[in-house]
Amino acid sequence: MLVKPRVFITRELFDDVMQRISEYYDVEVWDRYQAPPYDVLLSKVKEVNALISLLSDRIDCGLLSSAPKLRIVAQLAVGFDNIDLECATRRGIYITNTPGVLTEATAEFTWALILSTARRVVEGDIFVRFGEWWRLKTAWHPKMLLGIELRGKTLGIVGLGRIGKRVAEIGVKGFGMRVLYYDLRRDLEAERELGVEFKELEEVFKESDVVSVHVPLTPETRWLVGEGLLRLMKKNAILINTSRGGVVDT
Repeated sequence: MLVKPRVFITRELFDDVMQRISEYYDVEVWDRYQAPPYDVLLSKVKEVNALISLLSDRIDCGLLSSAPKLRIVAQLAVGFDNIDLECATRRGIYITNTPGVLTEATAEFTWALILSTARRVVEGDIFVRFGEWWRLKTAWHPKMLLGIELRGKTLGIVGLGRIGKRVAEIGVKGFGMRVLYYDLRRDLEAERELGVEFKELEEVFKESDVVSVHVPLTPETRWLVGEGLLRLMKKNAILINTSRGGVVDT
């Protein structure tokens, strides 16, 4: 009888996915909502051939070195800054991720944040939920919770990858916005197709009414957005960061 390879999954996945994996692997799943503690993860990887991980799992060299049978870490995310890639390479362990899977979802969530901020949706929700309209004896006033009309405004994109490009496309086609972008490489195709304009990073922050950040967290991008760039922004500009928190120096 053929022995199935063993896999440890750090969170419970959807039923159809689990069923498919179980056809090929001897599966063990961490069934709690929170991430498994590091010491638990360390003990679980000692005998497995594969690991399915999330961003909140610390996959460092100590963990990889304690897993002599481990051949692959499949990361359920686009990013992989939680994994020691150099150590994995030395040990011959494959690392995979899931680019493209969450592009649309992340772009939509970015726009949810932009719209909720520009239109002060959260403040309005609190106003109603906590009865402020009743306390003030008014449900509407011409100056109440005035937001920003996005049509015709300038959107700045920092990082024109898959997600950044989709956010830019929605800005151009959905809201008629002028879109500026900064990236390490110019995207001439996006400039032709979407009409986006390449600018230096400082100019993006200076000219934009909304700045949306879409870069990976690396030593070069940590604290990329700091006091210097923030001081360049317009008084009422909006900053949206759906990258890692460490990209913005708060």
